[in-house]
Amino acid sequence: MDNASALYLGLISGTSADGIDAALVRFEDNTPYLVDALVHPWPDELRSRILAVAQDETRLDLDAYGRLDVAIGQCFAQAAQQLLARNAAQASQVRAIGSHGQTLRHRPAGAFPFTLQVGDPSVIAEQCGIDVVADFRRADVAAGGQGAPLLPAVHAMLLGRGDGVRVVLNLGGIANITVLDPAGQVFGFDTGPANGLMDAWHLRHRGTAYDANGAFAASGRVDESLITALLADPYFALPPPKSTGREHFHLAWLENHAGVAALAPADVQATLLELSARSIADAVERHAPSASDVLACGGGVHNPVLMRRLGELLGARTLASTADYGVDPDYLEATAFAWLARQRLLGLPGNLPAVTGARGPRVLGAVYPAPR
Repeated sequence: MDNASALYLGLISGTSADGIDAALVRFEDNTPYLVDALVHPWPDELRSRILAVAQDETRLDLDAYGRLDVAIGQCFAQAAQQLLARNAAQASQVRAIGSHGQTLRHRPAGAFPFTLQVGDPSVIAEQCGIDVVADFRRADVAAGGQGAPLLPAVHAMLLGRGDGVRVVLNLGGIANITVLDPAGQVFGFDTGPANGLMDAWHLRHRGTAYDANGAFAASGRVDESLITALLADPYFALPPPKSTGREHFHLAWLENHAGVAALAPADVQATLLELSARSIADAVERHAPSASDVLACGGGVHNPVLMRRLGELLGARTLASTADYGVDPDYLEATAFAWLARQRLLGLPGNLPAVTGARGPRVLGAVYPAPR
């Protein structure tokens, strides 16, 4: 049974693998509210391994895979412990940890659809002394769904109180939109890249994990030939439900397009920012033409160049941060996985079939008990 006073803890490392988001969450009725949150950094060497595997630059044998799974689990446990220590919270006060893990592959189409998130949940349960719920995507994929995005249900709870059609835009490594209407209908999908390609290109050419304030992109010029070629990728024309990740939109994908090598690195960065902005704006126009406002969350809200360009392309629609509506834009995903853990323990569905395309509602995740 759920204890009304219990806390939950959500953990996720997104497509960019720029850190582990940890959120301590309380509930009123079924609605999650953020108590505190932090970003736990990856060790540089481990982050490099994650990115190399996720972009298919490195192949793992079974021994290397096992070691990586445990190493990621240990870092997730450290993130949870750091957040608990900062709040002087005991393990006994936390009913469960919802751990999304780190996605290494997401291929929900084909004859054998699958999705793979790693970060051994048994390690997290053992080291934290708290039950862990993990492996949230696979039940939806098994039911014919995309397994993602899983945030729209929480977007609807926290941000679905507008009078008209509203879009919630998550600017992570990959961008996804949730479309909310006043009648309570919800749908959403991954639009394509947000920060992931820009981060990877910036790391290669500037040596740091992301383009602070969009300065590198702002120093370049958009190459119209390249942006036309990038936007011709078939993914953008696919109808929803759909989802994607770094296994599709990575640097090798970019460099397969003619002319990239001849461009100045800053011009490529500017073009990648334009790719994110145009693909997002096109998706909003196509699937939410009557939307009056777009509320952004995720790391991309801190890139003023990206936000400014999105504002231009969205036209008369208001573009704002979810912070303006009382929802922390940096920890909405981690909050959602605390909610998903609670749903699992209550035996309630966590997916929205209208979003993922699954055959019906499914209880998501598996429970990894803490030592008693």
